[in-house]
Amino acid sequence: MGRPETLDLHSALDRIFNEDCIEAMQRLPARSVDLIFADPPYNLQLKGDLHRPDNSRVDAVDNDWDQFASFAAYDDFTRAWLLEARRVLKDEGALWVIGSYHNIFRVGATLQDLGFWVMNDIIWRKSNPMPNFRGKRFTNAHETLIWCSKSQGQKRYTFHYEALKELNEGLQMRSDWLLPLCTGAERLKDAQGEKAHPTQKPEALLARVILGTSNPGDVVLDPFFGVGTTGAVAKRLGRRFIGIEREAAYAQIAQARIDAVEPYEGDVLEIMRSKRKAVRVPFGALIERQMVRPGDILVGANGRSKAKIRADASLVADGVTGSIHQVGAHVMGAPSCNGWTFWHYRGAPIDVLREKIRAEMSRLEG
Repeated sequence: MGRPETLDLHSALDRIFNEDCIEAMQRLPARSVDLIFADPPYNLQLKGDLHRPDNSRVDAVDNDWDQFASFAAYDDFTRAWLLEARRVLKDEGALWVIGSYHNIFRVGATLQDLGFWVMNDIIWRKSNPMPNFRGKRFTNAHETLIWCSKSQGQKRYTFHYEALKELNEGLQMRSDWLLPLCTGAERLKDAQGEKAHPTQKPEALLARVILGTSNPGDVVLDPFFGVGTTGAVAKRLGRRFIGIEREAAYAQIAQARIDAVEPYEGDVLEIMRSKRKAVRVPFGALIERQMVRPGDILVGANGRSKAKIRADASLVADGVTGSIHQVGAHVMGAPSCNGWTFWHYRGAPIDVLREKIRAEMSRLEG
């Protein structure tokens, strides 16, 4: 039996496919998605019910979709969906997969067998984990996410280091994320008032993944869509999504949830980028655009130093001429100086004017 007819990508965007994930991915165009987030069945291998000390039953994952006859059957399933995921992923794209100790090591081995290149494993440390009621093991307080590029030789991929650093109050984002389980108003309920999905992920988790490793307008695929956390976050952050969910009840809940999402728009979606990757803007560009003029006086961050702008974009202060950096270093008595942040014009660093030019250039490129 041949491969099914390929869908036009546009017709698949912002849509939930209520079908088997492998069959649905087979209909997507090759190299068409920028990012994949996958939360596959964990194959928990539960034997009988789990009870609390008061003998009340724990609402654990015992659904048919999490049942596999053997490890070999689970491995075959993993290889099949990952092969399709690899086919539809762009060559500069990336894949995330989340799992527990029951399955993540098997998934990781298959990822490497298929040529994916692991860039990080992230530990999601749950601030409110479910206790170990039997008291015979450690409390399962984390899950593991694997972030990988399509191949070892992949030179380009999306990673917004500065944005994630800003999200973490100016500190480099680490590979251990302390986030709570999905609870309260965020936890979706079905018509009977029960949990709509046993493993609903918190939006905060998906926000870090999508914000950090994709761009506005990118296509994010989730082949195990559940109740639509990936789609809700993607829509809010200005991305396009493709969701695949086998269970009709989950797909219906996900659709209603996403329909209610109000997306962010405009400049609030702009991402903080590394200064090293930013477009180079010389100080002379500020003069050419008449943001500053020859003869204007710049004031140092210390409030005491002053320098005059010359027509050739150099500065003069205390009889010394040079670039904004050289003259800044001179008046500070320092070996070096970042003139963009040291020199101020009308009460603000001249770097503010440079960023205005960069923003304009970005709009023109877009």
